[in-house]
Amino acid sequence: MSVTENNVSEAMREGVVIPATSRAERFTSHDVEAFEVPGGREENWRFTPMKRLRGLHDGSATVSGSATVDADAAPELKIEKVGRDDERLGVAGVPSDRIAAQAYSSFTEATVITVPKETKTSKPSTVKITGPGEGKVAYGHVQVRAEQFSEAVIVLDHVGSGTYADNVEFVIGDSANVTVVSVQDWADDAVHVSEQHLKLGRDATLKHIVITLGGDLVRVSPTATFADKGGDVEMLGLYFADEGQHQEHRLFVDHAVPNCKSRVMYKGALQGDGAHTVWVGDVLIRAAAEATDTYELNRNLVLTPGARADSIPNLEIETGEIEGAGHASATGRFDDEQLFYLQSRGIGEDAARRLVVRGFFHEILVKIGVPEVRERLEAAIEAELEAVGV
Repeated sequence: MSVTENNVSEAMREGVVIPATSRAERFTSHDVEAFEVPGGREENWRFTPMKRLRGLHDGSATVSGSATVDADAAPELKIEKVGRDDERLGVAGVPSDRIAAQAYSSFTEATVITVPKETKTSKPSTVKITGPGEGKVAYGHVQVRAEQFSEAVIVLDHVGSGTYADNVEFVIGDSANVTVVSVQDWADDAVHVSEQHLKLGRDATLKHIVITLGGDLVRVSPTATFADKGGDVEMLGLYFADEGQHQEHRLFVDHAVPNCKSRVMYKGALQGDGAHTVWVGDVLIRAAAEATDTYELNRNLVLTPGARADSIPNLEIETGEIEGAGHASATGRFDDEQLFYLQSRGIGEDAARRLVVRGFFHEILVKIGVPEVRERLEAAIEAELEAVGV
């Protein structure tokens, strides 16, 4: 790292914000003690309300319960419960912050979901992860393995109460084609911090979708890497924050090999006092990653006063031999011109506002590709709008 541990400690004592460094220098480790205890001024933590993490960041959140994992899976899938010593675990990525390292060190049993070689599953599969319960703490680990030339749709559905931190791995084999949906639909008291590791093989295709609706504090950090040429990852996200909710999404796409493609699109809406969303999108194109094609986009719609959205896209390029690269970000309130247009056609103001919000999310909804998830999400958005009379 470019900032030494001594420099970090000194800067923390002086109350300054630790500046961001190149993502090429990002530190990773399975060892919890290899990371400083974050104080909230580091670039990686400066938007996160540290007191609401309930001790996940400093080691005081000790295990007091367990999350349950249940599956409604296609018959072609293989689902296993394995111990910490299973050699397959950890191959998709290494924790990049203290909470992820704590989660990796603290789980006792992992769930491994395998799509066999050259298999196309007969239906979407849902894996429900239920929190440990109000006032309890648990750590978890899930790995999805898609072997070469396989095809599958897998939904990870997070529900319930409690404090939960985990690592999720997606290991996508050569020429596999997989859609994964991570739904965070927690109860109002829940805290969830998740690092998700996406590793794509040669000519692999992955659509990775994150949907965040519930919880007191939810922080999801997906990292995509490419093991060989021809990988194609599409990272989509939709989030809706209510009064007092903190929702944070931190993405990193690491292009280290040639001829790979990435597309990122996240959209969020906020309403109510203290509603806060954070989106940070980092894309690194390393010197060896010639012919890379990448673009990232974030849009936020603020529905009421008192809500705040932070959006930070970052693009770092170490080679000029690329197909294309770009990023865009915008945050705003209702479009008055759209409202005026709809009202001029005889549509009432409340109905016009609902149409604007639905239209804002439509681009994401049509890409989900799982009817049950899309219908559930549409109903959840409608319920959120009704709650404040939009």
